[in-house]
Amino acid sequence: MKQATATPDIERPAVKMERTGDQLKLVLGGDWSLKSPERLRSGTVLADLEQESGLRSIHCVTNEVKSWDSSLLVFLWEVEEWCKSRQIKFAEDDLPKEISSLLDLATSVPEQQTGRGSRGRRSLFYRLGSWVLGQIDMMLAAFEFIGECILSFRRILARRGKVDWRLYWLTLQECSAEALPIVGLISFLTGLILAFVGAIQLRQFGAGIYVANLVAVAMAREMGAIMTGIIMAGRTGAAFAAQIGSMKVSEEIDALSTLAISPMDFLVSPRVVALFLMMPLLCLYSVLIGIAGGAVVGTGLLKISLVQYWNQTVGSMGLTDIVIGVVKCSIFGVIVALTGCQRGMKCENNAAAVGNAATSAVVLAITGIVASDAVIDVLIEVLKI
Repeated sequence: MKQATATPDIERPAVKMERTGDQLKLVLGGDWSLKSPERLRSGTVLADLEQESGLRSIHCVTNEVKSWDSSLLVFLWEVEEWCKSRQIKFAEDDLPKEISSLLDLATSVPEQQTGRGSRGRRSLFYRLGSWVLGQIDMMLAAFEFIGECILSFRRILARRGKVDWRLYWLTLQECSAEALPIVGLISFLTGLILAFVGAIQLRQFGAGIYVANLVAVAMAREMGAIMTGIIMAGRTGAAFAAQIGSMKVSEEIDALSTLAISPMDFLVSPRVVALFLMMPLLCLYSVLIGIAGGAVVGTGLLKISLVQYWNQTVGSMGLTDIVIGVVKCSIFGVIVALTGCQRGMKCENNAAAVGNAATSAVVLAITGIVASDAVIDVLIEVLKI
C-alpha cells in the first residue's frame, strides 16, 4: 500500500470584532486565498454586523493576514458597500497602501446604466443642463484649438515650426483649380434664381432692367461669399476632417508627436493658410459667374441687351460691395478650415468616428458661416458701410 502524503494545512481566514463605543474594528488574519477550501464567506460577517446597532464607523486591520488575493478585496468591497447602504463610515486608514489603492481602483468606475428605464427617470432640467454643459465644453474646446493655431502661426513665422510645404501646395490646388467647376455651377444657378425671382416682381412695375442691380449687389455682398463658403464646407471642410481623422485612427498623429513634430504646425496651419488665401479668389469667380447667370435671364426673359445689363451692373456695384464680399469669404475660409481640422483632431480611434467627424465638421462650418455673416451684416449696418 502506498502511504498517503500529508498536505500542509492552509490556515483559515479569521475575523475578530472589537467594538469600542460606536466604532467597530475588524481584525483580519490568516490566509485570504481562493485556494483556501474553507475560506470565510462574507455573508457570515455581514450577518454578524447586522446584530451590531448604533455603529458610526468600521475599521479594518490586516496586520495579521498571512497571504491574500482578490478574495480579500471582494470581502472589503462588500463590507464597504454594506456601510454605504447604512450610512456608516468605512475607514481605510488602517489598510495597507497596496490594498487601499486596489480597492479605490475597483470602486472608481461606476457601473454603466443601461436600458430605457434609467434614461426615462431623468428630468427635463437634467437633460437641458447636460446639453448646455456639452455646448460649453464644445465652445471651450474650439477656443483652445484657435489658441493653439495662433501659437502655431507664431512658431512658423519665427521659423521654429516644421511645416509640410508639399501639403500646403497640394491644399492650394484642391481649394482653387479643383473647386472651380462646382463653385461655378452653383454660382451660375444662384444668379439665375435671383434673376428669376427679381424678374417676377419687377416686371409688374416695368422695372425689369433693375434685375441687373439686384443680381450684382446680392452676389457681390452676400450670395457669392455664402455659397462659396457652404460649398467649401461640404467639399473641403469634410475632407479635412476625414483626412486628419483617418490619421488619428492609424496613429500617424501620435507618431508625429513622438518625433517632436507638432501636428498643428504640420497638418493644421498649412490647410488654414491655403483656404484663407484661396477663398477670396473663389469669391470673385463666384460673383462673376453669378452675374453671368443673371445676364442669361435678363437677356432671354426680359429682352435686355448685354450692353444695358453691363451698364446697370457696373453702376449699381461699387468697390465697397466687392471688398465686403471678399472679406466675408476670407473669414468663412478660416471657419471652414478650423472646423474641419478641429473635428478631425478630436476624432476617436474607430472607423465610425471618422464619418461622424466629417458630418459634424460640415454642420458646424455651415452654422458658423451663417452666424458670422449675420454678425458682419449687423456691424456693417452699425458702421454705415
